[in-house]
Amino acid sequence: MKQFKTIFISILLTLSVIACKNKEGKSNTEKSGIDEVSKVEHSIPEEQEIVFQKTLTLQNISFDIKTRGEGSISQLTIQPKGLEIDNRKIAMEVDGQVVDAEIEDLNSDGFPEILIYTVSAGSGSYGNVIGYSVNNGKSISQIYFPELFENKEASMGYMGHDEFAIVETSLVRRFPIYKDGDTNNKPTGGTRQIQYKLKDGEASRLFVINKISEY
Repeated sequence: MKQFKTIFISILLTLSVIACKNKEGKSNTEKSGIDEVSKVEHSIPEEQEIVFQKTLTLQNISFDIKTRGEGSISQLTIQPKGLEIDNRKIAMEVDGQVVDAEIEDLNSDGFPEILIYTVSAGSGSYGNVIGYSVNNGKSISQIYFPELFENKEASMGYMGHDEFAIVETSLVRRFPIYKDGDTNNKPTGGTRQIQYKLKDGEASRLFVINKISEY
């Protein structure tokens, strides 16, 4: 009987030692896991370098415009300030790079519009416009900018290389005209200029071609 008690106590002591070791091992594993997470967090790269930045202000409303990233895709952010209700930051991916931005009250309603000009990557440098219009000083909505190929007269001989500018209350677009057989770096058809006006549409404001001229 005495021998049985001795064996029983020995078994209990052995189990206690095993349990303590398991607990210690688990603690070390958890600590190691925390260290690994910490390493992962510290290995996250810093934000990409800002490649374009411009702050535009008109009628007590301002927009801080930034892009990050180089190549075919860049990250665009627009931070409005001075709106009565919604000053949330807008973020989106852009096909290509932002080359300039302007601000003007294009529809003469007492509140500004911002236009951001982009060009695609590659030899064509196809242009596009990202526009936002202020709604009675409270919020902003995106402006619809039509594809050039929706208008046959405007797009004939078009191969990119756009330039954009606000002239008074119009958006003006210029690009070289290519004839059959022209190489990308040597257009021979002159220059086309398209004038857009901002109009109220059913769902949103939009740009409408007002005049096409060539020289």
